[in-house]
Amino acid sequence: MNELLVLGALLCALAAAVRSTWSPCGLSMLSTITPVGERGRGQRFGSTAGWFVAGAVLGGACLGAVMAGLAAAVARWAPRPDVMALLALGAAVVAAASDLGLGGFGLPVHHRQVNERWLDGYRSWVYGAGFGFQIGTGLLTYITTAALYLTVVLGALSARPLAALLVGTLFGLVRGLAVFGGRRVVDTDALRRVHRRLAELSPASRLLVVIVELAVAVAAATAVAPLLGLGTAAGAFLVLAARRRFVLSPALALVRRRS
Repeated sequence: MNELLVLGALLCALAAAVRSTWSPCGLSMLSTITPVGERGRGQRFGSTAGWFVAGAVLGGACLGAVMAGLAAAVARWAPRPDVMALLALGAAVVAAASDLGLGGFGLPVHHRQVNERWLDGYRSWVYGAGFGFQIGTGLLTYITTAALYLTVVLGALSARPLAALLVGTLFGLVRGLAVFGGRRVVDTDALRRVHRRLAELSPASRLLVVIVELAVAVAAATAVAPLLGLGTAAGAFLVLAARRRFVLSPALALVRRRS
């Protein structure tokens, strides 16, 4: 059971990190930390981006340390595997319902963004590492998806402190590497192309996190009882079928791009 929870935490961390690129902070970084932007400030993009990734990894490690502490507490509690599976199932269902917006439901988030005035007041290594750290923690800036909460829950339930630490660090690394999405922004036309492409891919990123959350729910339910897993899978299918526009939006965006 522990290995399944670690795998679920890893998948959720990756999905949450990718989806977080579409947060206001993520989009802002892809507009400001670019070759053209750094050149205008008399800085080098490669150096600033490197500091950004380093800060994000450190931020992710801090998130992982929190998860590791929770995992150690769960290890001392030593709940039965079926209890851990039921808790994971409940958390996954809540996260998926939040990201789908079922019945207007949504988990509470905050809308804090990094202070862009740092760009004019500090050296590149300060704002690069500082922005990266805040974004890498996942919880200090705008929260885009409930998959981040689910990552923390699964990491804690795994009862594997080292694995939880690595999951958090991986989240920070992937968040940090997103800055290289703007590596080809050498003028305003290139910046518009990047943001147009991001807008086209946004529906697919939303669908990705929901699929991962539902997959975790099905896996956790199956670990409790095969029939429960089958029922959860059927429920997930019915929910997605009822939200056809949510599922079809990525395909529609691709068709519009090609037309």
